[in-house]
Amino acid sequence: MVKQQRGSGKDRPVYMISVAAELAGVHPQTLRIYERKMLVQPTRSPGGTRLYSEADIERLRLIQRLTQDEGVNLAGVMRIIELEMERERLEARLAEAEAAASQAEVRLAHEINEFRRSMRADIVHVPRGGIVRRNER
Repeated sequence: MVKQQRGSGKDRPVYMISVAAELAGVHPQTLRIYERKMLVQPTRSPGGTRLYSEADIERLRLIQRLTQDEGVNLAGVMRIIELEMERERLEARLAEAEAAASQAEVRLAHEINEFRRSMRADIVHVPRGGIVRRNER
């Protein structure tokens, strides 16, 4: 599992294991098992205390829902979480690609307009029967 950057918002580690377990509706020992299985990775304080973030609590609640309500085993939960992370990563890449395509479209439209303007500048009016050479303009 990839560990997220911690420090602000939902990723700020604030809950000790007993509080996190209560918020998630599980026993603290269950959290230790989840950590060993890499389903959740709490931050450690300088003294070694596990500290869980709001995002960790959300993940713990998801794990509980999947295991208790849906009957998914922990290996299945891990796979679901991995797939969800991959989906989020792909959605971010898609958004970047769409933004790049949009920027390219704007640049291309600008270049086409510039090309059209330059082509109009090359048009020379030739009177009937007259011959005009380019360098005579």
